[in-house]
Amino acid sequence: MSTTPDVPDALLPDVPDALLPDGPGPDGPGPDATTRAAREVERVVTQHGTFRAHPVSFVRRSGRLTDGQAKALERSGARVLLDVPRDVARTSVDPAWRLDVAEVFGRSAPLVVEVGSGMGENAVAAAAADPERDVLALEVYLPGLAQAVLGAEREGLTNLRLAQVNAPELFATALAPSSVDEVWVFFPDPWHKTRHHKRRLVQPSFCDEIARVLRPGGVWRLATDWEPYADHVREVLRGRTDLVPLVAGSDGVVERFDGRVLTTFEAKGLRAGRTVTDLAYVRV
Repeated sequence: MSTTPDVPDALLPDVPDALLPDGPGPDGPGPDATTRAAREVERVVTQHGTFRAHPVSFVRRSGRLTDGQAKALERSGARVLLDVPRDVARTSVDPAWRLDVAEVFGRSAPLVVEVGSGMGENAVAAAAADPERDVLALEVYLPGLAQAVLGAEREGLTNLRLAQVNAPELFATALAPSSVDEVWVFFPDPWHKTRHHKRRLVQPSFCDEIARVLRPGGVWRLATDWEPYADHVREVLRGRTDLVPLVAGSDGVVERFDGRVLTTFEAKGLRAGRTVTDLAYVRV
């Protein structure tokens, strides 16, 4: 009888790098990749008592870098991409680590943090449009981060930094209280199936961390092209006294945020006939 545990799928997307398959074999991906991952989860649980306390809101995807992306990382990755101390998995954050924002950017300035920056289109545009603000973009997908590095090079940006992290872990421990002016969460994965709703990024615990790091008067901006997810956000935030709708009586819904550029992802959704909902909440 196999001793491999029945591991919840939420634990498998972001296993330590040593357990990821090196690549497809002649018949496709290695058949034992999931078993190897499950055994590593069992080892980590035995050693540490846990793997991750909460399901992650993403599935770790592999992807090849283009030559341009790879060269951009070689040229500028050390300057733009933060070296984040890890806990267990590649996108985890050592809970003892504290991010010194002033040291990272070399100054004290208003800070915008974008969660799930994708290919970096919004982060690059925001940093270029307002050099007096600093922008920290969080993403787990390496080609997206590399594309953002290319954008930073193209625009000559000094006020953009990137981090490959599971965002809730960074918010929970690494960012100082009341240190962020705006948080952006644009088009998070809606996790359509009911059994996957636990993976949705916007949960009461994440709202607690947003409220912790936002300064009083700071704004949390969201956008989604999945109406049930907009309903979910409003439901999670309804009744909170620390994060209230930016527009009184709006239940969180606002006009399109001018600072949000039309990304490739959003344009694809609009062509498919989806409607985008913008929401915004202010830290009281």
